[in-house]
Amino acid sequence: MRTIFVVGSIVTVGLLGVWSYFVPPVAWAYLVVLPIVARGFADLLQRKQAVRRNFPLIGNFRYLFELIRPEINQYFVESNTDGTPFNRDLRSLVYQRSKLEPDTVPFGTKLDVNAIGYEWVNHSLAPVHIDPASLRVTVGSSQCAKPYSASIFNISAMSYGSLSKNAVLALNGGAKIGNFYHDTGEGGLSPYHLEKGGDVVWEIGSGYFSARTLDGKFDPERFRENASMPQVKMTELKLSQGAKPGHGGILPARKVTPEVAKIRGVPMGQDVLSPPAHSTFSTPIGLLEFLAKMRELSGGKPVGFKLCIGKRREFLAICKAMKETGIVPDFINVDGGEGGTGAAPLEFSNSVGSPLRESLIFVHNALTGFALRKEIKVLCAGRIVTGFDVVSRIAIGADICLSARAMMMALGCIQALRCNTNECPTGVATQNPSLVVGLDVTHKEVRVANYHRETMKTASELIGAMGLKQSAELRPWHLMRRTALAEIHHYGEVYEFIEEGSLLGKTVPASFARPLEAARADSFSSGARI
Repeated sequence: MRTIFVVGSIVTVGLLGVWSYFVPPVAWAYLVVLPIVARGFADLLQRKQAVRRNFPLIGNFRYLFELIRPEINQYFVESNTDGTPFNRDLRSLVYQRSKLEPDTVPFGTKLDVNAIGYEWVNHSLAPVHIDPASLRVTVGSSQCAKPYSASIFNISAMSYGSLSKNAVLALNGGAKIGNFYHDTGEGGLSPYHLEKGGDVVWEIGSGYFSARTLDGKFDPERFRENASMPQVKMTELKLSQGAKPGHGGILPARKVTPEVAKIRGVPMGQDVLSPPAHSTFSTPIGLLEFLAKMRELSGGKPVGFKLCIGKRREFLAICKAMKETGIVPDFINVDGGEGGTGAAPLEFSNSVGSPLRESLIFVHNALTGFALRKEIKVLCAGRIVTGFDVVSRIAIGADICLSARAMMMALGCIQALRCNTNECPTGVATQNPSLVVGLDVTHKEVRVANYHRETMKTASELIGAMGLKQSAELRPWHLMRRTALAEIHHYGEVYEFIEEGSLLGKTVPASFARPLEAARADSFSSGARI
């Protein structure tokens, strides 16, 4: 192939030279031919890519097709139901609801209702009407001075820096219009989270962004100043996240602008890596004492923590510490291992952390077993898009659901899968000014509010169709699942749900016996292999 290219180039240039001698206007063809020939020789002489060196010119098509592979998959290969992380039907649903276009479907379901894993809820012959605006939950334990009334569906954690300023402004503007809340993500409390006046839940990770000293330690006074702002309704301490549990946040250096560096309190020119572990505490008791300090510094606003479930004994150790110290968080945010992020190692995204369903049921059981469930609200995040997603997660243990990627799609995200490159074509997940400008805040904030409103409407209609009056009435037996070709069970039969206080007595459920015995209130460590 290399020989053919060299000989062909020489012959082509020679013939073109002879032809242009007799027909002078043909000389303009050199403007096209010579750059192509030059590119071919550049391919031939370079040593980094064997395909280009062995197949000059032609080899470049391999890299072109690789570049646009996600788009080819989306538009020409995938069916409406098999795309990942979100299939075309789900993406279209978000776009339709955000634009207030018809979101109904013709001709029946595309799903195989006889497939193992198919899920549904059973309707009632006595349905009721529910006002979607009434589907709210009050977050605040007996130790909280300023409880907060939250929608059951809100914007999950996404940091400024990972998202553009226009994206953050539009998300918070949508939260303001729709009366729901916006989680800041661990990247700090930026001016863009506050400018529109929407309710904010301030998430703080191990980097303590917007609440840190110059050397990266927690700064109580800076925290007090920010947490006291009227828009900040709750504060959330991130222990781990579903997309990369045990790893810490990653913001690529190409996204660290001077403004991002100032907000976070970090240097320019290098990746911003949050430590995997916190420096302010190292034990379950230390965690709870720090949460109590955060609640005090915030003036009594609700405080909680977010985690992806890993070792069961570690969460049970936190529960034991709650009983020992008497300190309880106001909420716990459970992040499923299927959660999304702008940048994560493949192995962590694919193979670390429990999925949301199992995590949610475990946390609900643990709190119930320690007789703590009535004090603590359970939040959840992890691939939640539809009203059915909201209803099904609440049925198995959540009080409130959060969504990040669906809210991004309401902004116009097309799942281009370039969040980690700073080249997001829709201006959502980039700091490139020429791309950010394409995202119109005034238009997109309305789309976010529309998507939330229509999804809440559908969730309320589902609950009403089941004959229930409130989301708090949902239970595991309301959610059905096909477990075999001729077998159907509700979730109360598929999964174990334990009795209140059953982890406090001498006889505990067998499934909890070993991790409960290994759990220690004064340490996350244990000699047992659990």
